[in-house]
Amino acid sequence: QVQLVESGGGLVQPGGSLRLSCVASGTTFSIIGMGWYRQAPGKQRELVADSTDGEISRYADSVKGRFSISRDRTKNTVYLQMNSLTPEDTAVYYCHAAALWGEYIEYWGQGTLVTVSS
Repeated sequence: QVQLVESGGGLVQPGGSLRLSCVASGTTFSIIGMGWYRQAPGKQRELVADSTDGEISRYADSVKGRFSISRDRTKNTVYLQMNSLTPEDTAVYYCHAAALWGEYIEYWGQGTLVTVSS
C-alpha cells in the first residue's frame, strides 16, 4: 500500500505562484510514476502533469510553460510548481501514484484546494 499526502494549496491572486507537495509512504519501492490531477467544480478530473521513473514528464496543454513537475526520490516526494496562475486553474489538486507490484495499482491523495481569485 502507498499513502499520499498533499500540501501547499490555498488562495492566490491571478498571476501568482504556488508549489504543491506530495509525500508518499508505505511500499514506495513499487512506485513507477507520480503526478498531479485536478478537478474543477462541475468538471471531470484531468491530468495536470506526471513523471515516470524514466524521467519522462507530460503536461496538459493548458499548463505547459506555466507548471513544472519534479520528484525527489530520496524524500519520496513529488512537487508541482505553478506559476502565472489564472482563475481557470482553480480546482482540487490530487496527487497520483502508479505502482507495479505484481499488478498495476493506482493511488490517490485526499486532494488540496487551489483557489485563484482576486
